[in-house]
Amino acid sequence: MQDLLHRLYKAKLTILAMLLTVVGLGLLFLAHWAAGQPNWSGLHNLPVSDIGSGLFTTGLLAVAWQYFTGEVADARTVRLFHRVVKEEVPSIRDAVIDGFAFNAEDLARVTNDKTLDQITRNALALQLGDSGLAADVYADIRQQVIQSPERRKNCIITVDLAPWDGGKDEPAMFVATVRHDYRVVPTRPEMRFSATSDQQEYRDLLLDPQSGLVWYFKPVGDLHGGSTEAFELLQFTVDGRDQVIRRSKRNRGQSFTVTPSGRPSDDEGGPSSSPREVTVSYTYRVLVRQHGHLLYLNVGTSTKGLKIALRYGGCGIRSVNTLPFIASATPSRLSQTPASVPTPAVEVSFDGWVWPRSGVTFVWELESE
Repeated sequence: MQDLLHRLYKAKLTILAMLLTVVGLGLLFLAHWAAGQPNWSGLHNLPVSDIGSGLFTTGLLAVAWQYFTGEVADARTVRLFHRVVKEEVPSIRDAVIDGFAFNAEDLARVTNDKTLDQITRNALALQLGDSGLAADVYADIRQQVIQSPERRKNCIITVDLAPWDGGKDEPAMFVATVRHDYRVVPTRPEMRFSATSDQQEYRDLLLDPQSGLVWYFKPVGDLHGGSTEAFELLQFTVDGRDQVIRRSKRNRGQSFTVTPSGRPSDDEGGPSSSPREVTVSYTYRVLVRQHGHLLYLNVGTSTKGLKIALRYGGCGIRSVNTLPFIASATPSRLSQTPASVPTPAVEVSFDGWVWPRSGVTFVWELESE
């Protein structure tokens, strides 16, 4: 059963052929009649007979072609189209898939964020064999990365422990001097380092995208999160240049804020400048209870390549164990010097990506225990 469009096409072609035939036949009759009329001798100089013959022949041929070969030609065209589709579609499909798989820019131009999420979930589901697990894994990782837009590279953290002489009335504590060195393309207009003795404030600050570090200090005596003895940001540099540190104090808490001047918008002519990678270093000092037996260092943002070293010479520590909280199929590496050397140390390193909320815990045993 032919569709309406095809029937309309055949009807128009038939009408056109009939018109050409009728007009051509009329011109032939006119030329024949004019040959016997002296008053119409001027018509003899015009190719009326030739035009009429051409139109008449064309009309008859068109009608005959449509009547005898139209169905066959249509069927042949359909078969040819099916053959081309059958032979070429796999190549076109493979080319499209290869283009999307190996060229992220092409994929980004033809789709949106929602479609990209679905493509990623589908690909992960094929690999894992579980669509529910794939959706949960992708949603969790995506959320972590979105909440951590700044991505660091080759982060080196060194911790130096030393006994703290805070007076006879204070509990035995260590002074931990912590230094961070890493490379990053800056995305934050400012970084904030906070200390607090309020657990609710601590949890709120952990969700603050401008927080570079949040430290919780359990109050003891006159010491609390707002005491400079309990926490202090000592230095912050960008490509070796010291940055201005502003301190603000509040009830049982404090914050140190830095506005890095080494960002591209500050040094290279405004926000339109291309981001560039810089080296960031900062050092802070905290108090850690000796009888708490542990120090936890949190990785606050996505980091590729992490090395954390703890040096504890002269602290009366017999041994140190490490608990790396890094979720990965690749294990972290641990190296440790003997406690008998003058500067005993333990080091944890990891070459892959470390996601936010990961970290390393150092647990020690005192010689006096």
